[in-house]
Amino acid sequence: QVQLVESGGGLVQAGGSLRLSCAASGRTFSAYTMGWFRQAPGKEREFVAAITWSGGGTDYTDSVKGRFTISRENAENVYLQMNSLKPEDTAVYYCAVTLRAGISRGVSWYNYWGQGTQVTVSS
Repeated sequence: QVQLVESGGGLVQAGGSLRLSCAASGRTFSAYTMGWFRQAPGKEREFVAAITWSGGGTDYTDSVKGRFTISRENAENVYLQMNSLKPEDTAVYYCAVTLRAGISRGVSWYNYWGQGTQVTVSS
């Protein structure tokens, strides 16, 4: 059984920082890309960032470039450091893993998803 568990969400003022963590279990993820997505109320789930299995390849959506950093400690743990947070970053953040090679921003590219962690940025 594959499980992804996110943690680290919370309430923060604009300009503040949060660090999200995602722990994977159930199978070996060393060769797989992991990503972060978010979904705000009434909106579709959107890509935030992704990192390849080696950590050498990353991708970010334009709205978070320069503010968010995705990193990977090992095969099973991925992080999202979020700095200079804005109210528009408010959403439920999801961790995901794909069994496919490479990086994609598409929701359908990813095979397993966590339950999400709420991030709320107050103005």
